[in-house]
Amino acid sequence: MSREARIEAGFLLRRAQEGENLSMPESRPMPSIGQGCHELRITDVERRIEWRVVYCVGRLAIAVLEVFEKKTKQTPQDTIANCRRRYAAFKKEGTP
Repeated sequence: MSREARIEAGFLLRRAQEGENLSMPESRPMPSIGQGCHELRITDVERRIEWRVVYCVGRLAIAVLEVFEKKTKQTPQDTIANCRRRYAAFKKEGTP
């Protein structure tokens, strides 16, 4: 991920952390993963790559569940499975 893309991702995550409800085109809900889960859409102009950052907003914290390069229209099933597993661990810790 280029420096500019990392800065954009950090800026958007900070806005979410501060309670702002992000929406399209920056973020979309991912209820198939869990309650409060979303997917950031980051365009890396320098590298010509689309990145996705799957995150979950909890009461006390935001958990970044996965960061991946978007290559197809649909999110890969193994990525969804990883996010669900990480979401369950995050939820188990009592932070959501």
